[in-house]
This record gives sequence, C-alpha cells and structure tokens, in this order.
Amino acid sequence: MADPDRALAARIDRLESYGAIRQLAWRYAYALDRRDIDALMALYAEDVEVGRHHRGRQALYDEMVPALRRVRITILHVGTHVIDFVDDDHATGGVYCHAEVQPDERTWISQAIHYTDRYVRQDGRWYFAARRRHELFYGVEHGRNPVGLEPANWPVHDTGSGTLPGRWESWQQFWGRKTLSAG
Repeated sequence: MADPDRALAARIDRLESYGAIRQLAWRYAYALDRRDIDALMALYAEDVEVGRHHRGRQALYDEMVPALRRVRITILHVGTHVIDFVDDDHATGGVYCHAEVQPDERTWISQAIHYTDRYVRQDGRWYFAARRRHELFYGVEHGRNPVGLEPANWPVHDTGSGTLPGRWESWQQFWGRKTLSAG
C-alpha cells in the first residue's frame, strides 16, 4: 500500500476508533440505567482491571451488582467526552455525566460526575480496560443548591459536595494565579 493510502487508512481507523470509544460511554449509561448486566459486562475487556488485585468480568460483576442494588432508578446523561490515544490499540479518556438517581423510595438526587477511563482494542473491538473511575462534582437531593454542601465522601454518602473540581491540579493552578502570564 502506498504511503498516502496508509495515511488515509490510519486516519479512517482513528475516526472509527473515536466513534467506537464514544459508544462505550453511551452504551454504559444505557445498560446501567436499564440494569442490563450482560450488556454492561460486555463493554469491558475480559481481563478488565477491577481494583489493584482483581481482574476479569466476574470480579467486576461481583463488585458492580451489589452497588447497583443499592439504588433504584438511574438516568445517566453522558456529556463531554475527551479521548487521548496512547497508541493504535490503547486510549484514555474523561467523560462528564449528569445523573438523576433514586437511591431509596423517598429520595431523588442529582449528581454531576466525571469518569476517568482507560480503553483497549482487542480483536478489532474497543473495550473499557479497567473499571471506570467515578468522581463526583456534587450529589444533591432535588430542590437544594449544591454550593456549600458538606462533603459527600462518596461512596459513603450520595449527596454533598464531591472531590471535583477542587482535586484537579489545573483547577488549583487556575484559581491560585493572581495574573495571567503573557505567553
């Protein structure tokens, strides 16, 4: 194959990979909201990392299903999705999500979430390579302003202020600066 043909094929592959990886986030929300556990598990590589010492879809299932049983209804609205390729078969990403959650019969909450992901392509298909890292901006019962809430200490509590955006170094640097550099 000539160099221009290879370059075009690589560009097409990259575009298709962006689409496939974005589909992972969308399908995750759809499967989770639906509690379609088989569809949810199929989004992860067979050797998915689940914490530091566990791997595989069964370990993921054993961790996720009890957590999903703690809540009733979830409605995940996937937003901004940034994808950075490490190489042709590995990528990382960040996904914003707004969630509406019914954790018990009387309560309805909103959450602003950021997922940090790692992706891997195996046998031509993209998967989550590790359990998604879920961090809260906030979780709040409907009708309350999230500004000034006590810390949620998620996953201990579903409501309250979360770790984001204050944990991000770029956020700390931005608010710590008195002036902008002229560069």
